[in-house]
Amino acid sequence: MHALDPRRSLDMYRRMRRGGSFGVSPPALLAMGFLGLIIVGTLLLALPFAGKVQSLSLFEALFTATAAVTVTGLAIIEPQQLSLFGQWVTIILVQIGGLGFVTFAVVSAITLGHRMSLRQQSLAQEAFNQTSTARLRNTAVSVLRITVVIEFSAMLLLFLWWWGSGRLNAPSALYHAFFHAVAAFNNSGYALFDGGLASFVGDGITIAILSIVVILGGIGFPVIVEVMRKKRWRTLPPYVRLMILSALLLNLIGFAGIWLLEARNPGTLGALEWADQARAAWMQSVSLRTAGFATFSMEAMDDSTALLAVVLMFIGGGSMSTAGGIKLGTFVVIMAAVFAYVAQRKEVVIMKRTLSPDTVQKALAVVVVTTLTAVLALLLLTIFEDIPFAALMVEVIAALSTTGVTQGVTAQLTTPSQCVILALMFMGRVGPLTLVYSLATRARSRIRYPEMDFQVG
Repeated sequence: MHALDPRRSLDMYRRMRRGGSFGVSPPALLAMGFLGLIIVGTLLLALPFAGKVQSLSLFEALFTATAAVTVTGLAIIEPQQLSLFGQWVTIILVQIGGLGFVTFAVVSAITLGHRMSLRQQSLAQEAFNQTSTARLRNTAVSVLRITVVIEFSAMLLLFLWWWGSGRLNAPSALYHAFFHAVAAFNNSGYALFDGGLASFVGDGITIAILSIVVILGGIGFPVIVEVMRKKRWRTLPPYVRLMILSALLLNLIGFAGIWLLEARNPGTLGALEWADQARAAWMQSVSLRTAGFATFSMEAMDDSTALLAVVLMFIGGGSMSTAGGIKLGTFVVIMAAVFAYVAQRKEVVIMKRTLSPDTVQKALAVVVVTTLTAVLALLLLTIFEDIPFAALMVEVIAALSTTGVTQGVTAQLTTPSQCVILALMFMGRVGPLTLVYSLATRARSRIRYPEMDFQVG
């Protein structure tokens, strides 16, 4: 037997440190972790006592587990049709899927920072809006603390309100408060009430609590951490201020648009008093940023509102949040690049800060890849289904952005279409980190080619 060579052992250790114990990249490990969690959830939901009336089929269990782990909320089996055991499995999958994603994102960024060049480290840190690997570690701990504080506070407030107002008895109020606090913060959109949140449009307290929790879950943990650290608007970094202002502006645009478009629609807001209309439109606007709650019948909304919903879902929430979509920061960068070109500026500037070409290219890549994926999926669904185009478009974008809003067609889709939706939910959750990783670790070619004139536009 040969003696163990210390140099060889050191080389093996370095290789394991660079690529993980099995040479698995962070995105691949993320995908395997999500697949493993989905498999476990599927097996649990396939148990005979997971359904309230009858057991779920294996495919129903798979679809429900995937929607929960990816915090999408699309359902062919509603939570009300699950037993207490099935509902607990679902909400636990939502919690692990939502929190696990952002936590893994931070850990991945730390891993990248340990084994990459300074330039690649800067790309990874910029992807998570941090300035040092030490700050990334602090963020990982803060993610856990923030989640516990927000979810517990929301649960306590909902419990006290629902129990005190007589809507539910104490045990039921506590359980429903826990379920909806977790679902709202993780932007999953699951609701235990028939009709979603439509019965709460006259309840300003519930709408206020849930909308705030959804916004906090979707704004991005780096933003929350910076606000907690700085505490004053003027001292906040430009990125944080921009994300807060952009999120507020987008929510207000969605609120005004939904209210104006649906105010005279008797199937949605038309039958409500103006105050109830305002609450329903506000909550729906916030939910379309990937939360997935419904405050009125989505099946009855006009096509113009459906198009607005698709745009809001496509944009999604903040980076490193429980929300999906292309991310608000990506949208802002693309808009800034367009404005710079129209204004004939060579540099893309936001809030007196210049964006690097890498940032603009990354944003463009995210938008193009997401759009092409959505178009291909929509093409497949139009081939498989005889359902109105608008409803299919909402379904595709809702799945890809992990929003979960539907016009009631999820359960009506054929099995091939539901398989497409499954793939979209998984890609929408895992895809962004995979793309960021591939862009951060791409090799830099030293070969330079001569420029050529190429006509565009």
